[in-house]
Amino acid sequence: MTREIAVVAFAQTDTLRTTEEHSEVEMLMPVLHAVLERTSLKTSDIGFTCSGSSDYLAGRAFSFTLALDGVGAWPPISESHVETDGAWALYEAWTKLLTGDADTALVYSYGKSSPGSLRDVLTRQLDPYYVAPLWPDSVALAALQAQALIDTGATDEPALAAIAARSRATDNPHAQLRGTRPHGDYQVRPLRTGDCPPVGDGAAAVILAAGDRARELCPRPAWIRGIDHRIEAHALGVRDLTDSPSTRLAAARAGAFERPVDTAELHAPFTSQEVVLRRALDLGDDVRVNPSGGALAANPMMAAGLARIGEAAARIHRGASDRALAHATSGPCLQQNLVAVLEGDPR
Repeated sequence: MTREIAVVAFAQTDTLRTTEEHSEVEMLMPVLHAVLERTSLKTSDIGFTCSGSSDYLAGRAFSFTLALDGVGAWPPISESHVETDGAWALYEAWTKLLTGDADTALVYSYGKSSPGSLRDVLTRQLDPYYVAPLWPDSVALAALQAQALIDTGATDEPALAAIAARSRATDNPHAQLRGTRPHGDYQVRPLRTGDCPPVGDGAAAVILAAGDRARELCPRPAWIRGIDHRIEAHALGVRDLTDSPSTRLAAARAGAFERPVDTAELHAPFTSQEVVLRRALDLGDDVRVNPSGGALAANPMMAAGLARIGEAAARIHRGASDRALAHATSGPCLQQNLVAVLEGDPR
């Protein structure tokens, strides 16, 4: 890489079970204002803007254009959009800054899952000829993955319950679920309510900056030392659901295995998926996993992956971490995986 690029600011909403009284723009605007205030930048100072969201959640085509009202698109701005989690919008913005076409970038993402049945909406990601017509929902597919892990001896139900309890013991004020909660009844065996992510609405935003500009905007930038994205086969039947080779490859290409990390923010919506990711990333007990609570504490669709990068960066900003790994996923059973490695300047 010819340029150093860092996350210099991060902001997010509280994740709520429903925000029916607010539109996407009304939900997003406070986050955009907050992330700009942390760098004293104005919209006109931003060289590139990229967003992530889903028209399926919004229920209308080109819904992201309405969100631009919250950004302010006049005078004209350089803007792009990805129809997926905002982590991939960050990936695009990172490549934009690498080219030298801009020195700063605003990345934001948002999602309102509360208006409909999220478990059914997510079936639209599946193969449209053989799988989607059967309507296997997201929890049922995750249960297949969890049962495969249990059958191989990689985990068991008490171990999964312990992951849920640890994740929701977070002190993250933006989390939707915090504190001690009953693990609940089976949703789809072997997954209980506590093994599944909450349905919630929320938004997140980060600012990227290059080189000396990053040092001007942030006392301790979170430098992106590597970032990579890999995809598993679309057909579930040809995949080993107990492993995630795409995560392992993305981590290797991002440089995650070159030196140990002290923190890992994993986008694991289900407890069983944390098991898969820990194994793929070779994370030992000395690595603090999901101190923010992760997706089990708050899972705003299209923003949870960007929040993992933002949370990892925020720990570097405040000196709680020196080298952190952030992961984002999309699709059924960890189909698509993005891994970023972030570092702070030596103290």
